[in-house]
Amino acid sequence: MNILIVEDEEHLAVGLKFNLEAEGYETVIAGDGETGLELLAAGAFDAVVLDVMLPGIDGFGVAAAMRERADYTPILMLTARGRPEDVLNGFQAGADDYLPKPFDLEIFLARLNGLLRRREWLKNESAPAELETLHINGREIDLVNLELRSEGQSVRLTLMEVNLLRYLIANEGRPVSRKAILEDVWNLQEDTDTRAIDNFIVRLRKLLEDSPNDPKILQTVRGIGYRYVAPA
Repeated sequence: MNILIVEDEEHLAVGLKFNLEAEGYETVIAGDGETGLELLAAGAFDAVVLDVMLPGIDGFGVAAAMRERADYTPILMLTARGRPEDVLNGFQAGADDYLPKPFDLEIFLARLNGLLRRREWLKNESAPAELETLHINGREIDLVNLELRSEGQSVRLTLMEVNLLRYLIANEGRPVSRKAILEDVWNLQEDTDTRAIDNFIVRLRKLLEDSPNDPKILQTVRGIGYRYVAPA
């Protein structure tokens, strides 16, 4: 498997390259966001290790640019800015997982391997059909290709959007607090600005609801959070 490392700290990039290649991966290093995007456009990678603090286009911008051009290569984002708000900004931009610096090498490898395993699982043609698609309000959500289809149109979804939706569905009919979403979906244990969650909900409503301003499926529970109600 081929991993792109987008990191401007040379000693860290070289260290990651050495350890990944020791695990059997092939690696390429880009020292800035622009170079990273050029390499992604020119070749296929199985995952991207992406630093937030980069010269020129930062990691948030790189992730957003990838998703805008329909590049859904898994992204493990590295950040020295460990505030939960920064982590959620990364998820909003399109990152699939994050790791605050400094980090333990074994945890880094476990997170990266987890992303790669999930990608392979989603591509596994032998997966049960009921795990591959969801049908909500006339929309079909393809969990393999992270895509929503409706009336001949398709929209790409991020892994985090799919994870949030699946979490709400798993708690169908029950109010779910923003704190629970932070902890269970994004693995954040600290208090943070929950507006990032609200932004995810707004986007999902636009995709799933007939009238997003009067939601029937992803309902707001005042003072608590949200509730998924299956359409009749």
